[in-house]
Amino acid sequence: MWLSATGGRKPAAPAADKVAEHRETARAATHPNESLALNRHLRWALALLGLSVLARLAWMLFAPNGLNVVDLHVYVDGSASLLTDRLYDFTYSEVTPDFPLPFTYPPFAALVFFPLHYLPFTLVAVGWMLATVAALYGVIRISFELLLGAEKARQTPWITAAVGWTALGVWLEPVRTTIDYGQVNVFLVLGAMLAVRSARWWISGTLVGVIAGIKLTPAITGLYFVARRRWATVLWSAGAFGLTVAVSFLINAHEAKRYFGTLLGDADRIGPVGSVWNQSLRGALSRILGYDVQSGPWWLAAVVVTAVLALLAWRTLGPDDRLGTLVLVQLFGLMISPISWSHHWVWLIPTALWLLYGPLRAERVARILAGFWVLTMLVGVPWVLSFAQPTIWTIPRPWPLAWLGAVDVIGVFVLFGWLIWHGRDALRKQLPGRRTAEVPAA
Repeated sequence: MWLSATGGRKPAAPAADKVAEHRETARAATHPNESLALNRHLRWALALLGLSVLARLAWMLFAPNGLNVVDLHVYVDGSASLLTDRLYDFTYSEVTPDFPLPFTYPPFAALVFFPLHYLPFTLVAVGWMLATVAALYGVIRISFELLLGAEKARQTPWITAAVGWTALGVWLEPVRTTIDYGQVNVFLVLGAMLAVRSARWWISGTLVGVIAGIKLTPAITGLYFVARRRWATVLWSAGAFGLTVAVSFLINAHEAKRYFGTLLGDADRIGPVGSVWNQSLRGALSRILGYDVQSGPWWLAAVVVTAVLALLAWRTLGPDDRLGTLVLVQLFGLMISPISWSHHWVWLIPTALWLLYGPLRAERVARILAGFWVLTMLVGVPWVLSFAQPTIWTIPRPWPLAWLGAVDVIGVFVLFGWLIWHGRDALRKQLPGRRTAEVPAA
């Protein structure tokens, strides 16, 4: 099965696929030079990706701190305590003495990671890095499918583009730091992308429920299915998440009670809220105001403003713009989360692809915004600014550093604002009534 532009299901069409394949073969036969050029470009893209992977492997295996994948240590070493009453007492501080890292995910996540602690850690780290790169390629390929359709995304030029973007993406800060820390972010993004790609409610719902069961924050993906009016998927994702909670209590009721009863929502346990690495609304506001705003009036007002802007921005999108809807939902989730480390912002890569190849690709501002995010991700603005903060616990800082440290938050506000301005005529037409959305098959 494949997806229509509105997310509904269309019957498989093997005959059509054969026709498309025949056309491509015929085109290659009649334009051999063009075909050779495309294949040459693909080979160059694959070579660049191979060099990127080899460089990352060399750094991991031979640099003095290459295997300091601290979050992967937390996943692997912490999950070994799954069957004890000490899962949430575990900390890893071998290379982070200023902040011993606790296991902060639900017990279901520990179950997922549990088998890894039986393997040699170096093997796990290398496999994790390679799997992260493969998952990034999957994220980019699905982004192109959502923008172009599955058939066109399978053509050589777009496969080449996906490989090339993967080679670049490895060096962009969200993925670069994900690999450095051994984080799980790219896998969670891929899970959400696969859920959106599928037209089957039970597949989409299961994927969303499982990734939410691993790290809670991907539950925001459910808003995408609300926007698409895929109600069966919404209900099933809630049920699937509930099953992960039930499994957690079944395996270790004591630690499940601790997590869902007292630890859930404790941002201080996750890390320093005011650090420049935290690119959420709460982090940006705290650095600008000089103290942790917590869930107080400033944060609540900012969340309301962000929600209104996100809703208005979404209402400017076409009814078939699935990737646009998805990235707006995910950017909204990153903004309102208490902590959104810079490596959580993997969603900026699909955002850049949507701006460059989506329905607004002809707009100069879209290209400028995409360039802004690619440049800031390549430089790694939070990484650069981290050298200017005395410690990760220091919140007050000079105002230029505070505002520069809000780079992603400002970027999201500019994107939302521009979409509203660009689509202001469409918004005016919607004022008398409600947005009309085609209801896809759930």
